[in-house]
Amino acid sequence: MSFDLWTLGFQAVNVLVLVWLLHRFFWTPVAGMIADRQAKAATLLEEAEAKRAEAKVAMREIEATRKGLAAERDAVLAAARKDAESASDAVLEAAKAEAKTLHDTAKAARVRAAEALKETAIADAQGLALTIAGKLVARLDSTAAEAAFLGRLRQGITGLSDADRKALAISDLEVVSATEADAAAQDRIAGAIASALGTPVPLIFRTDPALIAGLELHNKHFAMRNSWRSDLALIAGALGDKDALPDAP
Repeated sequence: MSFDLWTLGFQAVNVLVLVWLLHRFFWTPVAGMIADRQAKAATLLEEAEAKRAEAKVAMREIEATRKGLAAERDAVLAAARKDAESASDAVLEAAKAEAKTLHDTAKAARVRAAEALKETAIADAQGLALTIAGKLVARLDSTAAEAAFLGRLRQGITGLSDADRKALAISDLEVVSATEADAAAQDRIAGAIASALGTPVPLIFRTDPALIAGLELHNKHFAMRNSWRSDLALIAGALGDKDALPDAP
C-alpha cells in the first residue's frame, strides 16, 4: 500500500481549514451566546437578591421602630402609674388616655409602613415578572402560542350566553394581539371566532405589544381578556388580596 504525499497534504490542509472555520464561525459565537445568557441570568438573580436584601433591611428597620415605640409606650405607662399614686382620679384617667393615644399612633404607623412595603414589593415583583415574561415569550414557538391563546379565546366565546354571543355577532369587534398577525393568522382567527359565534363577523385587527403574548377581543362595551399581561395582573391582584387578609377584609 502506498501513500500519495500530495493527497495527504491536501487532506491535512482541508482538515485544518475545516477546524478553523468551525472555531471561527461556530464554536466562538456559540460560546459567546452561552456566556451572554449566563451573564443575563446572573444579572437577574443579582437584582432579585438585591431586592430581597432591601426588603429584609426595611423589615429590620420596621421591627426596630416597633420595639422603640413599644419601649416608649412602656415608659409612658410606668410614669403614669407612678404619678397616679399621688394624683387624683382625673390625672390618672388623663395619663391612660395619653398612653392609649401613643399606642394607637404607633400601631397606625406600623400599618402604614407595612402597607407601603407590601405595595412596593408587589410592584417590583410584577415588573420583574413582566421582564421575565417578555424574555420567555421570545423563545416560544409562535404558532403553538397562537394556537393556545386562540383555543382559550374560542372557549371564552362559547362559554357566553346565547344572547351575549348574538350581541357580539352584530357589533364591531376588534382583535388585539401582541404581535402583528399576517394574513394566514388573521384567517385562522376569523374562522375560530366565526365558529364560536355561529356566524362570520367583520373583524378589526390591532397590535398591542404590552399584551406580551395573547389574543383579546374588544368592542365598545365588552373586553375578553386573554393575554399574559391580564394573567400577570390577576396574579398580582390575588397576591395583594392574600397579603391583606390578616389586617383587612
